[in-house]
Amino acid sequence: MVISNEARGRVKKLGEPVALALGRLGLTPNGLTIIGFGITAVGAVLLAGQLWLAGGIVVFSGGVFDMFDGTLARATGRVSRFGAFMDSVFDRWGEALVYVGLIAGLHAGGWANGPTFAGAAMAGAFLVSYVRAKAEGLGFSPGAGMAAVGIMPREVRLVILCGGLVLGSVLGVNPGGLGNGGGAAAPTGILVIEGALAIIALGAAFTIVQRVLHVRAQASREVSERPS
Repeated sequence: MVISNEARGRVKKLGEPVALALGRLGLTPNGLTIIGFGITAVGAVLLAGQLWLAGGIVVFSGGVFDMFDGTLARATGRVSRFGAFMDSVFDRWGEALVYVGLIAGLHAGGWANGPTFAGAAMAGAFLVSYVRAKAEGLGFSPGAGMAAVGIMPREVRLVILCGGLVLGSVLGVNPGGLGNGGGAAAPTGILVIEGALAIIALGAAFTIVQRVLHVRAQASREVSERPS
């Protein structure tokens, strides 16, 4: 576990004044979900255009903005199952767009390895979410219990990805280069972005194993506690 539910709660509490201010402007929790998704989609378009720095900042902003929907719902007593459904669906949709944007941008730049790393990171990210959803659907770790299991939840993926994009841009990504399809070495910035994607892919794989073992332990306890 790297981010406990208690820590998540404290961070969300810090965002409560902002969420309430947005609510006073007439925005609803579901409206904030849609706006956060829209910001993330803009970031994905920027990444597809190889605007790594701007894309990283916008994607991070969309991820931060996304936390306000649940915070507003809890603060105003408007928590609903449909709202939770909306939040989960648009989170996954937005994350998918970001990785598709990365794949498109890295491919357009001629960086042969980048799309593979981005595809692996996207697959890992979705499996992390799927394992949680499947486990909770079967009655394991109800509520937010599974969210705190593993080293690569969504918040960590967001920080690593956007940090890699910003750092890569600072170190130089040579957007007008010919790429490495012909054997040219990738600039340092592209290597940093690829490294961030590789970390996400490997961390996600490890997280999947952690969550599977967590569910197995719960299942074993249920069997041992069952009356004979």
